[in-house]
Amino acid sequence: MIETDEILAIAREKMDKAMLHLEDAFASVRAGKATPSLLNGIVVDYYGTPTPISQVASVTVPDARTVLLQPWEKKLIPAIEKAILVANIGLTPSNNGEQIRLNIPPLTEERRKELVKQIKAESEVARVSLRNARRDAVDTFKKAIKEGMPEDVSKDGEERAQKLTDKYSKKIDEAFAAKEAEIMTV
Repeated sequence: MIETDEILAIAREKMDKAMLHLEDAFASVRAGKATPSLLNGIVVDYYGTPTPISQVASVTVPDARTVLLQPWEKKLIPAIEKAILVANIGLTPSNNGEQIRLNIPPLTEERRKELVKQIKAESEVARVSLRNARRDAVDTFKKAIKEGMPEDVSKDGEERAQKLTDKYSKKIDEAFAAKEAEIMTV
């Protein structure tokens, strides 16, 4: 027979994954500050193989408004520039033959509101994942009753799953509020 703690551990693991996914999604949202994570997910054609930019160039942030890419091979500069333009992240690369510079323009009020909508949508996706994890745990508790788990133990487990969901939901709200403040700060 499956134990209450095992069921809750599985639910907690799923909720942790939802939080990690949310943090990754928030990191890739450009809040007017330069970060190397802006280029996450952008791949360059490196000798016929799609390769992440971070594996073909050194990515640094010399100041709050600039991302600097130093390709390992100079002949990759056009391929990296093309990959950045195709990714449509709203940045135009410029190179001096040695390195690629991405200047981060200040965000307009309209763009800030779009970004807040985007992170709100990501937060909602994370909440759905939390609810799914809670539902799976509750279903497992209900099945466990049929397998011999006492009903009061099952009900207690369901309450603990709800408390866990509430705790993670609060974390999502806090992460959203922090990211929203970061985006809306001029």
